[in-house]
Amino acid sequence: MATANPSQGLQGAGLVKKASGWLIGISVLFILLGIAAIVEPEVAGLAVTILVGWLFVFGGIVHIFAAFGAHGAERTIWQVVIAFAYLLGGIYLLTHPLMGLGTLTLLLAGVILMFAVIELIVYFRARGEGGSSWLLMNAIITLLLGALIWFHWPSSSVWAIGTLVGVNLLMTGFSRLMLGLAARKLAKA
Repeated sequence: MATANPSQGLQGAGLVKKASGWLIGISVLFILLGIAAIVEPEVAGLAVTILVGWLFVFGGIVHIFAAFGAHGAERTIWQVVIAFAYLLGGIYLLTHPLMGLGTLTLLLAGVILMFAVIELIVYFRARGEGGSSWLLMNAIITLLLGALIWFHWPSSSVWAIGTLVGVNLLMTGFSRLMLGLAARKLAKA
């Protein structure tokens, strides 16, 4: 049978206080980055484009290595084809970031419109359930956002991705800040 050691509780509270301090610090960084992305959405959009480009390049390299470990000629060929596609896409985004931003924005609009349609389908299936009106409201807002980005493309490339990333960073920062403050309050109690 385990017994409670009071000194372990104090060490745990110190650990929680230290971890919550880091969480609060990181959340402030997220909030500042979110504000910066909202203020300068084109710069944030270009940064996302470059990040996606590098991720594609690294993905292509991974698929090249996977081709060497693939069993059979067919799998090796598919790994090489996928690697080539990733590398081509990554190099395109890195060498033409403005065009890549436009491409990513159009892709984003399509994905948002698909989510809106799916949300509408879910609403019609759950229409009689409590809270289903929130599904409809979310579907309508998502549909309007997707249409706004789609119909104003390519000019929406200047603000869409950067603004959405900024709002996401801002909300992530505030949610982590609240978690950190709650953990710190709990550690004091």
